[in-house]
Amino acid sequence: MDKAKLWQRYQDWLYYNPDLNFYLDISRMRFSDEFVQAMQPRFEKAFQDMASLETGAIANPDENRMVGHYWLRNPDLAPNAELKAEITDTLEQIKTFAAQIHSGYLHPPQENRFTDVISVGIGGSALGPQFVSQALAPLDAPINLHFIDNTDPTGIDELLTTLRDRLARTLVIVISKSGGTPETRNGMIEVKQAYEAQNLDFGSHAVAITGKGSKLDQIATTEGWITTFPMHDWVGGRTSEMSAVGLVPAALQGIDIDAILSGAKTMDNLTRRAELKSNPAALLSLAWYAVGNGKGEKDMVVLPYKDRLSLFSRYLQQLVMESLGKEKDLDGNTVYQGLAVYGNKGSTDQHAYVQQLREGVPNFFATFIEVLKDRDGKSPEVENGVTSGDYLSGLLQGTRLALYDNHRDSITITVEDVTPRHVGALIALYDRAVGLYASLVNINAYHQPGVEAGKKAAASVLDLQREVVSLLQQENTPLSVPEIAQKLNAAEKVEIIYKIIRHLYSNGRGIKVEGNLGEPSRLQVSWQN
Repeated sequence: MDKAKLWQRYQDWLYYNPDLNFYLDISRMRFSDEFVQAMQPRFEKAFQDMASLETGAIANPDENRMVGHYWLRNPDLAPNAELKAEITDTLEQIKTFAAQIHSGYLHPPQENRFTDVISVGIGGSALGPQFVSQALAPLDAPINLHFIDNTDPTGIDELLTTLRDRLARTLVIVISKSGGTPETRNGMIEVKQAYEAQNLDFGSHAVAITGKGSKLDQIATTEGWITTFPMHDWVGGRTSEMSAVGLVPAALQGIDIDAILSGAKTMDNLTRRAELKSNPAALLSLAWYAVGNGKGEKDMVVLPYKDRLSLFSRYLQQLVMESLGKEKDLDGNTVYQGLAVYGNKGSTDQHAYVQQLREGVPNFFATFIEVLKDRDGKSPEVENGVTSGDYLSGLLQGTRLALYDNHRDSITITVEDVTPRHVGALIALYDRAVGLYASLVNINAYHQPGVEAGKKAAASVLDLQREVVSLLQQENTPLSVPEIAQKLNAAEKVEIIYKIIRHLYSNGRGIKVEGNLGEPSRLQVSWQN
């Protein structure tokens, strides 16, 4: 396409909102006017589906649940007065709690004021808070925020060692809707043991964010934890950043949570418009559908050109991939839908994998996240007439041009600055785009059967481990791995049994082996009494 036509296409497909000073450019995605026209009926249905969802329709039929994370930033949309009150009351509770923590009211005397927070959660209970913390936490934040977002013993040890001398002044937030998530439960237990080792009362340092009546709610009540905040049944983990899950850690760090909610509400309003070109989320979903033929045939590479936004790609990985990666559509047909997401940050990418993006397998499209404001205050020049921020902007524009020249498509999202309002708007934009795209391809964006299947498989491995240990404790002679499997009537699980034995042995867990661990067929295994 010649430059004059490309300039016209840029103007034709540039979305701009002056209130947010927000730009969305999909002009470098190669779709035709005929394609857009053919998509109009699908978008009419998608707009209707989103409107129904927001009025309280069962949008997650597999779990018979409403989907209401949009109500969190606009409680007036909640389908009844009870839900509206629950949202507004929780928000006030969060603000009061943060103020009390900052003042030392909840943890006297003054010299014992909380200085640190450990947030224990996984998936959506960690990725959103981590992203918002990195993006928005002030350098002089009143509290330092740390995360246990995995059941990795070394990671837990490193954090607890770092905080060992400050544990008495460290608040713990445990986040789990059911209270039974194993990774979160493990982190909670290990942290609790660390407090007990220092003769500290864990309950007076602990807060729960969980479903009402859950296992965690019961523990918090029984053990006298400081307080609990609700995890609403109608909010999924990957869309929970505007609930207590994300707002409690943000408020404790001194981040303006009202501004986050305001930015999200503004973007929600913009993306309710039932007209393609005036709806930025619809434009995003149109571009996704076009580039992947409605089947996710190309991956999304997210490239934020700002250090504070470097976790945005990780946040979007869960939001997009968990929502859209589905085997079945709403009619029960096997469709294998999905949209893979990965990314780093600019200009790090220039020295990492842009070479492949430019000249390698064309199995992706790029999404550039541009921030107009370089820094607070005047930037010094690093050479005549050029600042570091100029270089960053130049590298973004140059990469976009180089990709397009070699038939690689891209989207560019531009915000004025990294502020609470803009971050809230970015989160809401992708919330809405995912919802609209799901309707376009006729899938349920709000369940995660694959995640549940993985959890069940992991639980079965742990059950098998208990059986292996019990058997070995009862046996008087060493057994080979196949013999163990045969005695447990689990011949089809012999490989898993070998890996269980290898893991237990490597961690000094009572396993004695004769032979080389790298030669499983020759191993003889017994229990060390």
